[in-house]
Amino acid sequence: MSTGPGADSAPVHKPTLKTRGRGETFSSLRIRNYRLFFTGAIVSNTGTWMARITQDWLVLSLTGSAAAVGITTALQFLPMLLFGLYGGVIADRYPKRLLLLFSQAALGLCGLALAVLTLSGNIQVWHVYLIAFLLGMVTVVDNPARQSFVSEMVGPDQLRNAVSLNSANFQSARLVGPAVAGVLIAGVGSGWAFLLNGLSFLAPLVSLLLMRTSELHKVERAPRGKGQLREGLRYVAGRPDLIWPIVLVGFIGTFGFNFPIWLTAFSGDVFHVGAGTYGFLNTLMAAGSLVGALAAARRGSTRLRMLVIAAAVFGVLEIVAALSPAFWMFALLLVPIGMIGLTVNITANSAVQMATDPAMRGRVMSLYMMVFAGGTPIGAPLLGWVTDTYGARVGFATGGVISLTAAVVVGLVLARVGGLKVAWGWSHGHPQVRFVARERLATAA
Repeated sequence: MSTGPGADSAPVHKPTLKTRGRGETFSSLRIRNYRLFFTGAIVSNTGTWMARITQDWLVLSLTGSAAAVGITTALQFLPMLLFGLYGGVIADRYPKRLLLLFSQAALGLCGLALAVLTLSGNIQVWHVYLIAFLLGMVTVVDNPARQSFVSEMVGPDQLRNAVSLNSANFQSARLVGPAVAGVLIAGVGSGWAFLLNGLSFLAPLVSLLLMRTSELHKVERAPRGKGQLREGLRYVAGRPDLIWPIVLVGFIGTFGFNFPIWLTAFSGDVFHVGAGTYGFLNTLMAAGSLVGALAAARRGSTRLRMLVIAAAVFGVLEIVAALSPAFWMFALLLVPIGMIGLTVNITANSAVQMATDPAMRGRVMSLYMMVFAGGTPIGAPLLGWVTDTYGARVGFATGGVISLTAAVVVGLVLARVGGLKVAWGWSHGHPQVRFVARERLATAA
């Protein structure tokens, strides 16, 4: 096991992680390499969101089928489910900056290929399916390499802040990209949106080339050998502070994050509003997500207790939103749902990265992303069937119930692992639930 900086922050027995942070929202941007990375990501993330909206619109216009849009999404996430762990092995074995130069270039070429096919008038739906699958294959390597490269740029002290700012970056692009895509589709056509997306990957490529490699935090790379995939799985299986957050995120990502299905159903079948209002609902959720990401960047600690509580609140909010009788109430609830959902994602991501030995980080983060994003081809069709069969309210509430149940179960497991018990009591006339040490509880009794 490496004795690098990440090893010192890896608690084996206690399900709580604390870091010494400045409590400043943008503190990691003081680091030149990360500042370059962040700037390049703003451009490429905006292009990515433009391409997502344009791709869905193109498939719908070519086929007239919402199911075809679902197939496109499933094909893009399927490689992560099938091959995600192997991407982690590659990320641990080779220099991550070099891997990112290849993967970002490949993502840009996929965008340019889609642009050429669309602008030439030769585009067919199978072309979109194929490119979506190729994008997914590239992401198998790009995701763990990009996630774990953050620690090499900023080091352990600023890791939590940098992870939060990455999410804020992505959510900011989510506010801008779809709007720009809508203007381009209406004004000049889908092909130009794909072209700008392909060209947007020049920004991260330039940022990677301009980095000072001497300022990167050195990480011991895993040597080429047999059994590295099994080694990574055994490492996670023997670490409760890793496996249970990943399990929790897996349930929430698979069953609690199916918002395209639910927002579409609520817009059309429950509240009978148009496409413009559907876009407004997505904007509200994106705004809440951005607030959640920025709030996470200010926190100076990462606790698994916070992860469990946020996941439980997320499930409760989804249930309440599902039962909302009025449109305005449903719309307003999307802001805290987006905020708490991002809190869950960022807290889990930070906790897992900081508790992982640097030599294992690529494999662990590939498992994290495989569980979080790879569950989409499973959860989306299942929750879509529930929504179609029993209605939008039941479908949304089902996702909330599963998320809440997963949070409660994982919280109890982590409490048991940490030698804690649930203590019930009253404080200032209000009921209070706390986790306390078993010895302390026995003494109080």
